[in-house]
Amino acid sequence: MPRPSTKADLVASSSQQFEKLLTLIKNMGIERQNANFPEAIALAGKEAHWGRDKNLRDVLIHLYEWHQLLSRWIKANRGGEHRPFLPEPYNWKTYSAMNVELWKKHQGTSLGEAKRLFSSSHQEIMSLINSFSDDELFSKGVFDWTGTTTLGSYCASATSSHYDWALKKLKKYIKLLEG
Repeated sequence: MPRPSTKADLVASSSQQFEKLLTLIKNMGIERQNANFPEAIALAGKEAHWGRDKNLRDVLIHLYEWHQLLSRWIKANRGGEHRPFLPEPYNWKTYSAMNVELWKKHQGTSLGEAKRLFSSSHQEIMSLINSFSDDELFSKGVFDWTGTTTLGSYCASATSSHYDWALKKLKKYIKLLEG
């Protein structure tokens, strides 16, 4: 799926990927939804997330927490508080450590709560996206706080692109189970 370059594309791709993810989860069945991933999934790729996320809850919480990062960042900057996307002390070279901290924070969160948090934060992000014009989302330089990247690119990263990541990860889990 090409990266969105208009508001209409962003809304459509985010909604489509969200629905695909919900459908895949529903079709997994309750037992697979509640099970831990096989240890082999940790070896599925070089990226840290393969070893970090142990189950569906971890994947959904990761998506939720990135929605929260985006929401807090947009709201703060819109309100005149200059804030970077990643909270201190993290940066784009160290954000994998932040992801581990987010993972640790939610080890007591139930799958049901993770599903609820993810769905409600998706709706919140979609409302935020819809509050911006096409130019505000996809023209460079509209907001000084987005740097050289468009706001729409950040939104796509936290929605459709991240949902695609989750879909691939869950499909790999299912494939490992079905061997």
